[in-house]
Amino acid sequence: MPPCFVAAATASRVARSRVCRSLAGGPDAGETGQVTIDRVGLAEFLRRRREALHPEDVGLPPGQRRRTRGLRREEVAALSHMSTDYYSRLEQERGPQPSAPMIAAIAQGLHLSLDERDHLFRLAGHQPPHRGTGSDYISPGMLRIFDRLVDTPAEIVTEIGETLRQTPLGVALTGDATRYVGPARSLGYRWFTDPATRRLYAPEDHDHLTRMFASGLREVATRQGSGSPAARLAAQLLEVSDEFRTTWERHEIGIGPAEVKHFVHPELGALELTCQRLIDPDQGHSLLVYTAIPGSESHDKLELLAVIGLQVMG
Repeated sequence: MPPCFVAAATASRVARSRVCRSLAGGPDAGETGQVTIDRVGLAEFLRRRREALHPEDVGLPPGQRRRTRGLRREEVAALSHMSTDYYSRLEQERGPQPSAPMIAAIAQGLHLSLDERDHLFRLAGHQPPHRGTGSDYISPGMLRIFDRLVDTPAEIVTEIGETLRQTPLGVALTGDATRYVGPARSLGYRWFTDPATRRLYAPEDHDHLTRMFASGLREVATRQGSGSPAARLAAQLLEVSDEFRTTWERHEIGIGPAEVKHFVHPELGALELTCQRLIDPDQGHSLLVYTAIPGSESHDKLELLAVIGLQVMG
C-alpha cells in the first residue's frame, strides 16, 4: 500500500477510535449506575465550540492575526471565570470531573445554545439544569447584544430582579449588583430590606417603585406557582417587611416600570435616564439599557460616568 494511503488509513482508524470511545464507551456508568464524565466527548466538544467562535462573537477585540482559528484557551477561561490551566486540562482529557457550576460557567462563556449547554452537562456527567423562566442561563442572542454595549449602562435581570450581568457603566451607575447572594440578589428584596438601595433612586419615584415591585412579584409568583423562587421570595418579604406586607395586601397587578428613571448617583447627583427593555420570553430575562437625551445635563453626566467606569475597572 502506498505511504499516503497508509497514513490516510491510520488517521481514519484514529478518528473512528475516538468516535467509538466517545459514543459507544461514554459517558461511563459506575457500579452504582451514576453517570460519570465522558472525557473524550467533553474535550472534543469544548475544542470544536471554541474553534467556532470569533473574538467579536463574545465581545472581545479582534486583536492581532491568529495562528489558529477560533478563540484561545485563555480567552475561554477568562470568559468562564476560571484558570487557563483548569480549562486546558478539560480539553486535554485530564483533571477531575468539573462541577455543575463550572460547566454552567463554561457554557455561558462559550455562548452555547440551550441544546448545546444541556449536551455539555451530560458529557460532564451532570443532569442539565431546568430551562425556561427562573433560570440564570442567558441566551446567546441576548449576550451578543449585551457584549456590544460597551459605552452604555446596561444590565440583564431575571423576572424577580436578580442582576445577572452588568456593563462597566452599569456598575458605575448603581454599583455591582451581581455580588449579592440569597434573597438579596433580588432588587425588590433589597428595596424593602436595605435602606441604602433606596438612596440610588429619587424620592419622587419611591412610591411607584414600591408598588411596582410588589405587583410584579405577585404576578410572577401566581404564574409560576407556590414552589417557585418568586413565591419563596414573597414569603420571605412578608416575614421581614411591614411595608411589603401592606403593599402586597392591595393585590395590585400590572404596575410596570416607568420609561424614565431618576437615579441619584453618589458623585454625579441626579440623572434622568430613559430605560429601554428587551425581553427574552423563553428565559424570562430582560436586557435594560439606560440612555440620556443628547444635549441634556444627564447626557453630560453619563460621559463623566464613563470615566468613573474606567476607574472602577482599573
